[in-house]
Amino acid sequence: MADRRVNPILQFGTSRFLQAHVDLFVSEALDRGEALGGITVVQSTQNPASSQRTQAFCRPEGYPVVVRGLSEGQAVTTEKTCRAIRKALNARTQWDEVRADMCNGTAVVISNTGDSGWLLHDTDGPHLLAAGQAAPESFPAKLLVLLHDRWQRVPQQPLTVLPCELVANNGDQLHATVAQLASAWQCDAAFMDWLPRGVVWGNSLVDRIVSEALEPVGAVAEPYALWAVENQPGLQLPCRHPDIVLTDNLAVFEKQKLHVLNLGHTVLADLWLKLAQDADMTV
Repeated sequence: MADRRVNPILQFGTSRFLQAHVDLFVSEALDRGEALGGITVVQSTQNPASSQRTQAFCRPEGYPVVVRGLSEGQAVTTEKTCRAIRKALNARTQWDEVRADMCNGTAVVISNTGDSGWLLHDTDGPHLLAAGQAAPESFPAKLLVLLHDRWQRVPQQPLTVLPCELVANNGDQLHATVAQLASAWQCDAAFMDWLPRGVVWGNSLVDRIVSEALEPVGAVAEPYALWAVENQPGLQLPCRHPDIVLTDNLAVFEKQKLHVLNLGHTVLADLWLKLAQDADMTV
């Protein structure tokens, strides 16, 4: 029997990264009574692998996350169990239920939709705001429909949107994209005014190497993890966790990750490629 509960966390994305990062954080916080509640995952793509994960997410036994690597200079391997995901929906076939959940208890929306997840689709249009319509193709259009429903039905209920895509000022950027789309769809001026006031658009930075997917669901990840979230009035976090940092200066964490860690990785990879090319030339 399908789980009909409305969970306070609505997540777009089924990736192994989310499984070993946000979802595991919430699971560990639930064990301590420090999470808003469970997660409903929405599958946005028709990828067969995503469909298999969606079907396996809600098993009562949860799914494994193997944490493997160096911690304080020591090699560690630990298997954890994630039980935070309580419901999984397919946007293409269960969009009406996603829309209903958005207006009946959702407090935080989380996304990690991949490199092309924010691209808009020409097939999406304002007709999709009407009840009973199919789900839009793009994630920003899906979010616009859900927020429009929210504005119509429960505009006073607090809501935080926390994108995890690796985009600078990702909350601000997602807000701008949704607002631009709402303008193109000629949404009501009152709704346009509500978007920045009725929704908290959180900027955040995520970091964890998730090296391998487990089948049908689960992941292998390094011990280090970070979710840095920029503080602002009204912000709701899905949970409290030692690896979640609430900060007034997100730029510091972006510099550490993008300029120090990622740049170092890029330079080392470039040197390795050049050394390999030089070796081939001398053979």
